[in-house]
Amino acid sequence: MLEEERKYEVPDEFEVPDLSPVAPTGARVESRSPVRLVATYFDTADLRLARSGVSLRHRRGEPEPWTVKLPTDTVGVRHEVSRPGPRRAGVPADLVELVTVFARGADLAPVATIRTSRRRHQVRAADGALLAEVADDRVTVLDEAGRAAGRFREVEVERRGGDADLLEQLDGLLTAAGAESGSFLPKHVRALRFVVPEQVGALGTDPEGEPDLVAPAGLPDDPTAGDVVTEAVRRAVFRLLTHDPLVRSRVPVPGSHRSALQQMRVGCRRLRSDLRTFAPLVVPEWSRPLREELRWLAGVLGAARDVEVLRARLRRTADADPLGPLDAGAVDRLDAALAARQETALAEVDEALRSPRYVALTDALVLAARAPRLRPRAAAPAAEKLPRLVRRPWRKLTASVGVDAAGLDPLGPDDHWHEVRKEAKRARYAVNAVAGVVGKDARRLAEALADVQRLLGEHQDAAVAADTWVELATASGDPLSALVAGRLVERERAAVRRVRADFPSAWARADRGRRTGWLR
Repeated sequence: MLEEERKYEVPDEFEVPDLSPVAPTGARVESRSPVRLVATYFDTADLRLARSGVSLRHRRGEPEPWTVKLPTDTVGVRHEVSRPGPRRAGVPADLVELVTVFARGADLAPVATIRTSRRRHQVRAADGALLAEVADDRVTVLDEAGRAAGRFREVEVERRGGDADLLEQLDGLLTAAGAESGSFLPKHVRALRFVVPEQVGALGTDPEGEPDLVAPAGLPDDPTAGDVVTEAVRRAVFRLLTHDPLVRSRVPVPGSHRSALQQMRVGCRRLRSDLRTFAPLVVPEWSRPLREELRWLAGVLGAARDVEVLRARLRRTADADPLGPLDAGAVDRLDAALAARQETALAEVDEALRSPRYVALTDALVLAARAPRLRPRAAAPAAEKLPRLVRRPWRKLTASVGVDAAGLDPLGPDDHWHEVRKEAKRARYAVNAVAGVVGKDARRLAEALADVQRLLGEHQDAAVAADTWVELATASGDPLSALVAGRLVERERAAVRRVRADFPSAWARADRGRRTGWLR
C-alpha cells in the first residue's frame, strides 16, 4: 500500500488544535487515548537502508508488526509492506528480499529502538471511513541497555481515504498552531542520531549520509564525454534498481501506466545499449561482463513482461470490434492459459532476484553508478566526442530500413521488421543519451524515433500475438477457442498491415536533414 504523510516538529507545550473546522460535511473528529508503541529498526552495520530512505522495523503489539517502508519519487509518499511474525523469528524472508538492492547481501541487525506515546486524532466520514489521522508522538530513544538516550516530539498527518485538499487544510491548521513543517525525516533516522551520532552525522544531507545508489543529477555546464556516460549509467541503474522492490511485491508504479516489470526491463536494455554505444569511452574489461549479466537479467524479465503484454493485448483485441463480439468464455480460456504462463514466468523472475548472481549484479550496478570505469579519452569535450559515437547505431538503422524505407518490403517477413525495431531502439537510446549535449536537433530526432519505435513495437506485438493465439487454441483442442483465435489472428494481421502502411511517413519524419544533420 501507499502511505502519504507529513511530519512536523513541535515544542513540548504544543497542543493539537481542533480539527473539526476542516472536516468535510457530515464527518466527525475522534480523539483516542494515548497508546504505547515500541519499535525496533533493523539495518546493515553501515546503515545502507537509512541512507537510501528505507526503513525496516518490528513494532510490538500490532497484528502485522513487521513493516518495510520504501521511498517513492514524491516526498512524504512511501510504499508500505507489512507482515506478521514474532521478533524472535527474525525478519520475514520476503521482507529481507524486498530490501535486496539496498542491503545487497549485508546482514540486517537491530540498530535503534524507540518507545512512542502516541495520541491519535482521526477524521472520519459519516459512514465511519477513516479520512485522515493526526498522530501526536512523544518519542524516547533507547540505548542497548534500554535506557533513555534521547527524546523528541513530532506530529504526523497521514492521509487515508480523504482527498489531497483535506491534507492541505490540516497542514494549515497545524502550522497556524505552531507546528513547523520541515524536511521529511523518518523517526528512525532521528533516533539514530542519538545512538550512533559519529556514524550518522547529518544523515541524508552530507557525504556520510548519501545513499549507495547515486541518482542521476543532470549534466554540468560544458560536460565531458565521461560526464554524459556517467549520467546515462546512473539514469539506467537508478531506474532498474528502484523498481526491483515493486516487481517483487507486485506493486504498481504510482502515477504511471507502465508496470514495474516493464520499467526494470527497460533499465536493463538502456544500460546495455548505452554501454555498447559508449564502448570506446569505457574500460572493456569492466563493461563486457556487466553487459553479459544485464543480458541474463533482461532475458528473465523479458519472458514475464512478454506474457504481461499478451494478456493486456488479448482483452484489447477481443474488444476492438463491438459489432463483432467474440465468445467471452473462449476468450477467458485463452486468458487462463496465459495466466498460467505468467505465473511460471514470474516464479522464474522471483528465483532470479533471490539468486546470489543477482545480488552480485546489484553490487556491480551500484558501483557502476557511483564511478563508471572510463578511458582517458572520455575526458574530451562531449560536444566533440559523442556525435560520432551515435553515428554507428544510426547508420545501422538506416541501412536496415533502406533508402526512403524501400528496404522494408510491405510483404516482407515479420522477422526483418523485428530486426529493424531493435536497431531503432538502439539508435533512439543512443540519441537520447546525447540529446542534452547536442541540443534540439537530437531531441527532435529522439522524439521522431520514439514514434518509429512505437509503430514497430505495435508490429512486433501484433505478430507475436497472432502466433500465440494459434498456439493456445491448438493446445486447448477446443473448437470454439480455435474459432475465436482465428478471428483474433485476423485482427492482429490487420494491425500489422496498418503499421506497414504508416511506417514510411513516420520514417520520413525521423530521417529529415534538419534532425539528422549532426550525424552526417
